[in-house]
Amino acid sequence: MDIFLRIIEITFPIFSIVALGLICGKKFKPDMQVANQLNMDVFVPALIFSVLVGQSVDVREYLPLIGAALFIVIGSGVLIWPVAKVFDIKMKTLAPPMMFNNAGNMALPLMVLTFGEAALPIAMILFLVENTIHFTFGSAWLNNSGHSNLRSMISPLTVATFIAIGLGASGITINQTLLLPIDMLGQIVIPLMLFSLGVRLASSSFKTLKIGIIGGLGCPVTGLILVAMILPVFEYLQIALSTMEIGALFLFGALPPAILNFMFAERYNQEPDKVASIVIIGNALTLVTLPLVLSYVIPRFT
Repeated sequence: MDIFLRIIEITFPIFSIVALGLICGKKFKPDMQVANQLNMDVFVPALIFSVLVGQSVDVREYLPLIGAALFIVIGSGVLIWPVAKVFDIKMKTLAPPMMFNNAGNMALPLMVLTFGEAALPIAMILFLVENTIHFTFGSAWLNNSGHSNLRSMISPLTVATFIAIGLGASGITINQTLLLPIDMLGQIVIPLMLFSLGVRLASSSFKTLKIGIIGGLGCPVTGLILVAMILPVFEYLQIALSTMEIGALFLFGALPPAILNFMFAERYNQEPDKVASIVIIGNALTLVTLPLVLSYVIPRFT
């Protein structure tokens, strides 16, 4: 019963804000483009900077976690290949939603609510790994020219990340008075991401139920399989992960496809209707999958 109440405490704030965004999206049809742009160019960089610098995070301490995240992201594309072949689905349609999960909108609040504020650096590291691969390898793969968008790689997010990493590695501290407004801007990120997710889901439509179910189930299944594969390897190689990092990896593996997959599919004309179906159904399935994974994670890793 205690675990059930804990799951409700974690998931209710997430799903309630998404639901509010969904209702507002249906009723008012707000244009979130400017808000989302501000989030990615101002608020998210502020959050990354304030977390990495304010908590004196040295990224070198998270190298095992970064390696595990890379394995999960890339491995998901490999694992889904036979499924794409069996169901005759194009890899460029199915693989990206499997690889690039909702490490921003869903993962940040989920991990903070599950493990507390101490998990924010871990959540940010996982988000940075997934987001960097998406904007480099993912963009290049979907782009018929085979080249990623250099401008998207050199963004306020990456600039803030590299500056924060440099400060963390050097041991330089920033006066708290200077850091406070940056921290306040960063606090906008999580509720705005969740609300925007609801608005986006309200405006999306899906026409292909079959591929949506395949992709919606495939994303958490492949992620969790890869987590279960990498942990024994790390143990055998005596590569240490903290208890919180292991729990965070299970949540990371269970995440649904990111909304950004639909935007990329639309930009590169890669069957956007099918990708939208995968994203919508995948996020809807979290009502079932996340409580199940949390029921495993909470008693073991919190």
